[in-house]
Amino acid sequence: MGRPTGGPPAGATNGTDAGVIHQSHERSRSFGLSSGDEPDFSSPGRSQLSDALEENRFLFQHAAPVMETLYDQIVNTHSMVLLTSASGMVLHSLGDTDFLEKAQQVALMPGMDWSERSKGTNAIGTALTEQEALTVHGGQHYLAANQFLTCSCAPIYDPYGQVIGALDVTGDHRSFHHHTLALVRMSAQMIENHMFADIFPKAIRLHFHTRSEFLGTLVEGIAVFSPEGRFISANRSAQFQLGLPFSALKAHTFSSLFGIPVSALVDLFRGAMPNPKQLCMHNGVSVWCRAKIKTAAPWTIPGMSPGTPAPDAQQTATGAAAGTASAPVTPRPVQRKAHFSTLQYLDTGDPQVSAVIHKLRMVSGRDIPVMILGETGTGKDLLAQAIHGDSQRSGGPFVSVNCASIPDTLIESELFGYEEGAFTGARKKGSMGKILQANGGTLFLDEIGDMPKHLQARLLRVLQERKVSPLGAGKEVEVDVAVISATHKNPKAMIADGSFREDLYYRLNGLVVRLPALRERTDFEFVVRKILKSLCENGQNVGISDEVMALFKGYHWPGNFRQLHNLLRTAVVMVGCEGNIERLHLPDDFLEEIELANESVQRVPVPAAGADAPPMAAAPVPVQPALPEAVQLSAELPEGQRLQDVALTAMAQALRQHSGNVSAAAKALGVSRNTIYRKKHLLPPGLLD
Repeated sequence: MGRPTGGPPAGATNGTDAGVIHQSHERSRSFGLSSGDEPDFSSPGRSQLSDALEENRFLFQHAAPVMETLYDQIVNTHSMVLLTSASGMVLHSLGDTDFLEKAQQVALMPGMDWSERSKGTNAIGTALTEQEALTVHGGQHYLAANQFLTCSCAPIYDPYGQVIGALDVTGDHRSFHHHTLALVRMSAQMIENHMFADIFPKAIRLHFHTRSEFLGTLVEGIAVFSPEGRFISANRSAQFQLGLPFSALKAHTFSSLFGIPVSALVDLFRGAMPNPKQLCMHNGVSVWCRAKIKTAAPWTIPGMSPGTPAPDAQQTATGAAAGTASAPVTPRPVQRKAHFSTLQYLDTGDPQVSAVIHKLRMVSGRDIPVMILGETGTGKDLLAQAIHGDSQRSGGPFVSVNCASIPDTLIESELFGYEEGAFTGARKKGSMGKILQANGGTLFLDEIGDMPKHLQARLLRVLQERKVSPLGAGKEVEVDVAVISATHKNPKAMIADGSFREDLYYRLNGLVVRLPALRERTDFEFVVRKILKSLCENGQNVGISDEVMALFKGYHWPGNFRQLHNLLRTAVVMVGCEGNIERLHLPDDFLEEIELANESVQRVPVPAAGADAPPMAAAPVPVQPALPEAVQLSAELPEGQRLQDVALTAMAQALRQHSGNVSAAAKALGVSRNTIYRKKHLLPPGLLD
């Protein structure tokens, strides 16, 4: 990426060529800087930093965990780790407290510009200018104020071959370590490799190295091709192994680089065997390879992780090995559900979500089963994908089973698979089953609370013995899966009423986490704007008015993110190319719900002024005539009660008052009959009694 690489990407040379430093000093003078200049604190402020973080969210998401790992290796060395944008603005820093205070004295902190134009010769600005990793030590800094520093920096390239930012370690020049630049370069390459996993829909990703034991490590080459075989991108290790810079690789195809058509590659990895295969590169060097084939993603919930590239579904070539002695089941390529994000990606600032992510990180890599609780539409499936994506099984399949959407008569065969002729209507050659498809990866049992009880015992046996027996098969097949389950129900209440096996519950609940509902999240406005941004395309610039945001904050969102996404998607289409979402762009039924809730609240009688009444409550609120006594609500609104709850209570009371007559109840409430019909299913059981 950028300039051709002349050696292995992880192999660093310590120090910087004197000629590079001399040229940088010349540029610094041409910018009008003087070596005696005082540190400049007039760089962009907090609002600009916020905009820069938003613009560089994709970079930050992948860099933050790597920065933490890098800092763990240099902690207590009077040093700090910094992430910058491509322009040299510091986005984030981690460091020893004593050194952070020193760094602030020379404006080395988030929000400050450390380009050469602003700070003269320094590792960040010079590495970005030269587009190569380097160290600037002590007196090599152009400004005398910075000469107590030693800085090692490496540019970070995005998957399209462009510099997207830089990673830097800065410390006291008296604590200089020759290995620091090597650590920085390796960390930068780790960030680049992580970015490859989250981008390029409908692409073929080839992982390769001359030694098979290096596959899956930092030094493996990663090259991405279109389904037709056109070269799209390659990381720095791939460029080094292929012997070509990024610019030259753009003229190649998979066939010209590896000597076989891309269709042959797909055929080569079509089977279920996870072992790598050998290919010969254009330069005659033989490499070991694994291929991952991606297809377009199904619908996902944008905005849970703002600012990301489009999600993609992944089809791995190293699927589960399966079969039985009597009649082996023909393995099919394993469809992996869209992997939308990592755990870091889902952390958007809400304390409840952050606490969930912290717990999940503590058990990551331990194959501890996770159970996710939460209302429908809160993103349980996305969290499950993120758990898988951050695990050691991320290279394996992610197989999702929605226990509520599969008919009872089919769920057994869908989960466990079946042999040819196992039952009437069975497919020829049988079916592998979801559990075996997930072999080597993660099995996500969504809505586990809806699994028929007679299958719960079979599932428990699979989880205990790690073996599965397809229907009609004579023998069992070993299976290795991590299990994540999710439900919107209360498992303990289901155990109490006998609808869910207690032993299965305790097998699934190694760690139980609960996702908050959308209405409970403190980052609501942030998430709304991110969903909105993700929905804008083709140059659209759609905002949201204060009035609409206020309506959103007062609504209880029974459908959570799924409902919010659909509402915003329609509104964006109605707004067009540019403008704000206003009240007129919202669906009529949504506005009717808001109006019903508002009218119900306005009609609540206000208690008479008294010793305990606030001064503003002495007089009734001027509204429409009060409802009949039987329809009136409690005089006091319980703390935290939502407008929607008040509206439903009013509707239930009106229906009781009019013996279930929808027309009469609608007239009494001042709303349409359609509103009553739409909302009746939301009434809690017993409210109409």
